[in-house]
Amino acid sequence: MGSGDMEGGDMGMSAARLTEITYYPVKGCAGTSLTEATLTSTGLPHDRAYAIADEKGELRWQWGDPRMALISPESSDGEVTLRAPGRDPVRADSPNVHAWLTEFLGVPSTLVPSPAGNAHRLHVVSRASLDALNRRLAARGAAPLPMNRFRPNLVVDGWDDPHTEDRAARLAVAGTELAFTEDTIRCAITMVDQRTGRRAGPEPLRTLGDYRRADAGGIAFGAYFQVRRPGRIAVGDEVAVRSGPAVGP
Repeated sequence: MGSGDMEGGDMGMSAARLTEITYYPVKGCAGTSLTEATLTSTGLPHDRAYAIADEKGELRWQWGDPRMALISPESSDGEVTLRAPGRDPVRADSPNVHAWLTEFLGVPSTLVPSPAGNAHRLHVVSRASLDALNRRLAARGAAPLPMNRFRPNLVVDGWDDPHTEDRAARLAVAGTELAFTEDTIRCAITMVDQRTGRRAGPEPLRTLGDYRRADAGGIAFGAYFQVRRPGRIAVGDEVAVRSGPAVGP
């Protein structure tokens, strides 16, 4: 698996479109959908800007604290507000935010600046990849899974072949250009139902393990890209697969 740097220009395939743009203001919590966004050299603004830490300063994650999926942060004019079922909203800069998180999650929790964010990357998953997985799930009698199990930043629809995202050297979206960095290695978070905030395994890892074992170890689904040429993107933009060296820094 990994980037397939083909000779020539575009890969021969049908036109694809950007169908979802999502950023995650708090690492491990619900995402916020956008219809358009400005990509910078560090990715989507405010993506994984914050994280939730325990009493030892270690970051909480959804498999250990699945109710994190029910926290819906929103960013407006640089101000992040947290919302959750049965709770009044709270701003990230409020002195009450730590108590709010502790009460909702049921364990001591603090909101902290994310130490790594998403490493200045965009997580890309194609609809073709999810459709291929869901066909395999159906064949073993399991229910299909929604895209939010994989928490992508960008979703692409229209590619004929599943997993085109991890064979593309570069992607051009409107006036921007993205360069492949590595496959996305999946963890137990994919077994958390993002709608209910409950663990729901063993899928998708059981089925992905049948056919998506990465050469370097782990189970791969989706791919990470760096922004090499910033610019404005919008849902509906054409996504073109390029080969050859990337532009930009």
